[in-house]
Amino acid sequence: MPQAYIAGPLFNEGERWFDEQIERIAAEAGLTTFLPHRDGKEGKMKNAANIPRIFVEDVAAIDAADIVIANLNGITTDDGTAWELGYAYARGKHLVGIYTDWRLHFQHQTVNLMIECSLAHLSRSLDDLRDYLHAWAAQHGK
Repeated sequence: MPQAYIAGPLFNEGERWFDEQIERIAAEAGLTTFLPHRDGKEGKMKNAANIPRIFVEDVAAIDAADIVIANLNGITTDDGTAWELGYAYARGKHLVGIYTDWRLHFQHQTVNLMIECSLAHLSRSLDDLRDYLHAWAAQHGK
């Protein structure tokens, strides 16, 4: 089964809830998922000493992933999510973003151009994400 890393902000209940919706859709498409706030062992222990271990754990999960699916919602993309996407792009991962916010940056640009141009697909709804992931998983099943 293809591995999916779910990237996104996770600092409040709404952000975590939306990331969990993305994860649920990915799992329903047949992907094995890594959701950092749920699956990361180091992040569950809230202290500054764990920060380097959280970083190592998340990088390893991106390295193991076939696809990275990122929550890009907000006025700007979360800086940690942007880093994860850049790293995953450099590693040759398949990148998918979801942006359901109706605000646009420019007429023909939805999110930061460096992020948008690195994506294989940008979904504008959870339904579109579901359709895309089901089709992608059917082609890339292991």
